[in-house]
This record gives sequence, C-alpha cells and structure tokens, in this order.
Amino acid sequence: MTTTTDTTSIATTAAASTPKWMLWTGRVLTGLITAFMVFGGIVNLLKPQFVIEGTKQSGFAESTIVPLGVTVLIISILYAVPRTAVLGAILLTGYFGGAVATHVRLGDGMLLVPAVFGVLVWLGVYFRDARLRALVPLRRD
Repeated sequence: MTTTTDTTSIATTAAASTPKWMLWTGRVLTGLITAFMVFGGIVNLLKPQFVIEGTKQSGFAESTIVPLGVTVLIISILYAVPRTAVLGAILLTGYFGGAVATHVRLGDGMLLVPAVFGVLVWLGVYFRDARLRALVPLRRD
C-alpha cells in the first residue's frame, strides 16, 4: 500500500523533473481548454435560442442540453484538478469523439475543431505530468 509520504515524494520528483516551459505550457493549455468548456457548459445551462436551434439541427433533443451542460462542467472540473486530470482528459476525449462523430454524420466539415481540442487536452496533461510522459515517452531514435 502506498503511503502519503511515498505519494508526496513521487509527486515532488515528477514536478521537479518537468521543465518550467513545459509545465507552464501545460497549465496554459489546460486553462484555455477548461475555460472554453466551462463557458460551453454554462451556456448550455442557460439554454439561449441559438443553443436550442443548434442542438435540434444536430439531431439531438432539446432535453439533452442541460444534462450535457452539467456533464461538461463536471468533466471540466475533473480535468482542471491535477489529481483527476487524466480521468478528465479521458472523459473529454470521449466528449470530443462524440462531437467528431456528430460532425461526420452531419457532413458539415467541422470535424477538425473537436479533434484538435482532443489533442490539446492531452498535450495539456502531457506537458504538466512527468508520470504521463514516462508512461508515453516520445522517442527521438
């Protein structure tokens, strides 16, 4: 069983092995993605007319707007908190994957936007977390 001291030393070592530029790039990416998603979640909760129309045009019922807004807010919080960032990134990947599938089904050509956001989500975590970089190293050979 891992003790608090072991966990603290692992986190300290991981943070120490992350270059400052990488840590701050990850924080900025995470902040931008989180801000964008929180804004989107709040807009869903407010249900302005353009959201209702866009949801219906996408083939979803109006009744899905508020639950999606709540889901996006919860996932965004999970992503923003360092301890749950990887779980949040996994869930955001699923959310953006659904958005890509919706755009493909609609044939509107906007599928790159959620795909790029999905990549940025993982870059944000990758740059911030040395443990993730150790798990998925980029090789130069």
